[in-house]
Amino acid sequence: MNFQAVKAIYFFEMARFFRTLLQSFVSPVISTSLYFVVFGTVIGSRIQEVEGISYGAFIVPGLIMLSVMTQATSNGSFGIYFPKFIGTIYELLSAPVSYFEILLGYVGAAATKALFIGLVILATAAVFVDLKIMHPVAMILFLVLTCISFALLGFILGIWARNFEQLQLVPLLVVTPLVFLGGSFYSVSMLPSIWQTITLFNPVVYLVSGFRWSFFGNADVPIFVSLLAISSFTVVCVIIVAWIFNTGWRIKQ
Repeated sequence: MNFQAVKAIYFFEMARFFRTLLQSFVSPVISTSLYFVVFGTVIGSRIQEVEGISYGAFIVPGLIMLSVMTQATSNGSFGIYFPKFIGTIYELLSAPVSYFEILLGYVGAAATKALFIGLVILATAAVFVDLKIMHPVAMILFLVLTCISFALLGFILGIWARNFEQLQLVPLLVVTPLVFLGGSFYSVSMLPSIWQTITLFNPVVYLVSGFRWSFFGNADVPIFVSLLAISSFTVVCVIIVAWIFNTGWRIKQ
């Protein structure tokens, strides 16, 4: 294992993150505050509690998942796409660095950025609502797995994309709508029975449900199913990345 190479890629990506710290740090704080003003105050005045939990506290896991998924995907995709765009990817491929070390550096940095933003949003939410975490270990586990899996997804998208429009296509038109329709701001049990069944085909439901369980002990689906879903998604992404590196698809072209 060439740890020096992994360290170089990782810190190069993290340096880019800290150069835009105002956007990286202040933006999620402002966005979270606005969500609490709109959802917590306006909707919360009409929906006092959901499953015995105040509505302001109930939406916190969904807010964190929304930001973490989109940020991990965006950071993971841009990190590998930009070297492709300017042509420095060939210098990286010709260096004595394995594919695994490249993946570890880029995905590790993207997951770290998303984890940082998730923790910032959690701290911001604690200012607005009385927040208690029943299962902190499970919360960290779900958060880390989500950051890694969606950073892997972003890495795949960055290799697939041929332009900046395609780079933003999946995060904006797929990931964000799935999160909004995945029970982030409501309980699946509040839906009519037919829509409850349809919603279960949304994979994000299992991630949000498991993450919310770690906070309040309530879940729309069994916790083990949620853990299996996020673990399976991570494994599938790893298999796809391995195939890409083995075939050189859109890397060596």
